[in-house]
Amino acid sequence: MKKQILTLLMAVILLCSLSAACFAQEEKENYYTPTTPKWVSEKGYWTIENNIKTPKNSIIYFYNNENTLVYKEKIEGMRINLKRRKVLMHLKNVLEQSVTAWEKQHILRHDEMLVATALKK
Repeated sequence: MKKQILTLLMAVILLCSLSAACFAQEEKENYYTPTTPKWVSEKGYWTIENNIKTPKNSIIYFYNNENTLVYKEKIEGMRINLKRRKVLMHLKNVLEQSVTAWEKQHILRHDEMLVATALKK
């Protein structure tokens, strides 16, 4: 009799631990939802070309989602700190302005000082 009770008790403990583990897995999957940062635009993307020897000179290229260059600006005398959220938000705003202007005219714009004035604010 003792052996049967012990076996039954072990079976109940095993079932409870398995059901708790399955329940915990469901909660963990629903707990984490990936989000995109606010500085990422849905209209396109930008890239920066710079050199280690001349950190205060950069060229920023703005592209739409079809990988078409819509705006290009050369920055001289200013270091762009990509770790700052404010800088990333300014780049997003310039990107969205450039893409909407390109959609209206389909003309490549360059060196209109959009980024330089946005970063000096």
